[in-house]
Amino acid sequence: MTVAHDFWLSSGFRLLDRDESGRLTPTPAFVAAYWRRPEVAPVDESCDRELALHAALLDDPMRPVPEAELQALADPDAADNYRAILRFRAFLTRFPSIEAAYLHVVREGGIDFPPMFVDHLTHVILRSALDGARDPFRVRAGELFFRPQRVTLGDERVMVADLAVVDLHAQSGRALQAGDGRPAMVDIDVLGEEASDEYWARSDGFDTAIDIAYPQPGLDGLARALEAWVAHLVGITCRVTPMRRIDDERWVWHIGLDRDANAILNALYEGQTLDEGRLRQIVALFSMEIDDTAAVLDNVAGRSIHLGLAMDPDGVIRMKPQNIVSNLPLKISN
Repeated sequence: MTVAHDFWLSSGFRLLDRDESGRLTPTPAFVAAYWRRPEVAPVDESCDRELALHAALLDDPMRPVPEAELQALADPDAADNYRAILRFRAFLTRFPSIEAAYLHVVREGGIDFPPMFVDHLTHVILRSALDGARDPFRVRAGELFFRPQRVTLGDERVMVADLAVVDLHAQSGRALQAGDGRPAMVDIDVLGEEASDEYWARSDGFDTAIDIAYPQPGLDGLARALEAWVAHLVGITCRVTPMRRIDDERWVWHIGLDRDANAILNALYEGQTLDEGRLRQIVALFSMEIDDTAAVLDNVAGRSIHLGLAMDPDGVIRMKPQNIVSNLPLKISN
């Protein structure tokens, strides 16, 4: 019997509360984690005013910080880092839940803080959506939602590994080169079925590779993560099925899970002919069926929704999970 494991402690999930509907609600402890980040943590050169400000924010993470106090810091870069977190903190306070804040970004955009904070929201929301997961492939595949992945193709395999980890290995001289000149992930442990439980202890290291080729368990894990994401954020139950190709004479709807996949699927839908190199950018395809057909647009009800995931020309997956939330063919705006 498999058991549920804790994972992604770095997401801050354990620092948040939940409301009656299961939505994540911000807490001072969650905000305090941002004041401990290296971007604002004091260094030897920090001035006394910066040291005092940092200590005060750790004591009261929601403490108001007047602009004059930031202007008094000796290091203008440190002041800018504080401003970024303060803008994000102010943004969170406008919404009843982390999910509501994320959905506002998806629908309205116009953020005044660095995009990495949106990845942070994705991280913790997916952590909540996958809470209780027992399948390490599902959780590892979920890393694609908020961390770019380096792709290596070959021998009917689609290996993906965390881009930052691959780059770190390359800088340390531990990564060999793939045939196309990009760093390979041969020095990164591949998550396999026999030793899959090793993932839980190292989930916050983001240091395992996974095969998302059809029909590997990594691809199935990604499908299950997509189902959980949609159910948690939109409240729609769906079934996502991996597939090798799109064979659909009545193709009516598709969603690209990243910028390149969206462009490629749009071109194919319009009947354009793409060269082999462009088509090879697609690394995963799925078919989605929404259980509540009454909630689906009439011209899509009963039809498959095609999903595609692609790597960019440099061989990197930069997934945009907001695409699936904003482009579902629902009668009522999700």
